[in-house]
Amino acid sequence: MAEEHEETAAPATVHILGEGGSVFELALPLHETIAEKLAKGHVRRVQPDGTPYVEGDRPEAVPSLPESRPALNAVKAEWVGWAVVQGLKPDEAEGLTKADLIERFGAGQEPEGTPDGTPDGNEPEGSPEGTPAE
Repeated sequence: MAEEHEETAAPATVHILGEGGSVFELALPLHETIAEKLAKGHVRRVQPDGTPYVEGDRPEAVPSLPESRPALNAVKAEWVGWAVVQGLKPDEAEGLTKADLIERFGAGQEPEGTPDGTPDGNEPEGSPEGTPAE
């Protein structure tokens, strides 16, 4: 009779390239400090051998740099990550205020009104329809 062995699931882990260049295997969920550094681009996820990680099935607990501009009310860490995606070094992005990050990397990305400059495509303000002429 063959013995049956119960397989225990290994805890989910990720490999992180640290600030010093070493690769670390970390268990999930990540400590909030590491998760924040990952979200801001100070460290990055890599393959176990240190080669770049290819996005695929990412466990929920592993933050990554944003793929699109954060909402204006997003936390500063998301704006720091967005600035890194846009080419700013993590330390430089971290040194800016959230307002500075929004001004540099968020301005002009949301449409203001319509192409003709009116807020919602209706008549320009100050001349509403149906207002009697004086």
